[in-house]
Amino acid sequence: MNQVPLLLEAHEVAKHFGGVKALHDVSLTIRRGEIYGLIGPNGAGKTTFFNCLTGLYKNESGHFIFDGVKLEADAPHKAAAVGIARTFQNIRLFGNMTAIENVMVGRHLRTHAGVFGAITRNPTTRAEEAAIARRAEELLHYVGIHERAHDYAKHLSYGDQRRLEIARALATEPKLLALDEPAAGMNGTETEALRVLVEGICRDGVTVLLIEHDVKLVMGLCGRVAVLDYGEKICEDVPVVVQKDPRVIEAYLGGSVA
Repeated sequence: MNQVPLLLEAHEVAKHFGGVKALHDVSLTIRRGEIYGLIGPNGAGKTTFFNCLTGLYKNESGHFIFDGVKLEADAPHKAAAVGIARTFQNIRLFGNMTAIENVMVGRHLRTHAGVFGAITRNPTTRAEEAAIARRAEELLHYVGIHERAHDYAKHLSYGDQRRLEIARALATEPKLLALDEPAAGMNGTETEALRVLVEGICRDGVTVLLIEHDVKLVMGLCGRVAVLDYGEKICEDVPVVVQKDPRVIEAYLGGSVA
């Protein structure tokens, strides 16, 4: 059987803040078409890893290979341009814009109209804007909040805001969707709906990298899981192996090794 090709490779990625080693030579691989979990206690370096990957931070050493090419993303828009989209642990929506407008902003990266088109409102520009609006509506349907399309983002429920942020990320047409604590603050019903949505996103061809504190969700959703502790990767394997690893039990799952 052929090996599933890799989409992302992290090679000895390190990030320091003064004397604090937020990431220490972290290496991992994510296969195309999988849901990959990244877990660890608070301060383990998970979000720092995301920030290095998506151009918010510049790592001190190491590098990423994305879709077979060395990643040179020193700004978020550059990461998005090559096919990496993300959500944030603290929701970052435009609160005074409607849901559909938020998703349309995400489509901006894939538009072609320039200043001239925006000024003259030529037929090509108008057609592109109509296509953007249609795609935004489709994505709101996809994540299950189409009935809130014209409501301000700040008026949506917490769970719907999470879904809206995912829709906006999907609007960039990513190859890799990086979700930072998407289930944070959700109740059980919302979390189950999120699980179904993420599985659907993966089935539809988008690889998913998931940071999440809900261990039950991660272990039931992800094909493989990596565990960070104090900036170092201490384990990477399928969930059933990760759950039994003594270092994971001690560092993250709240137990002690007998």
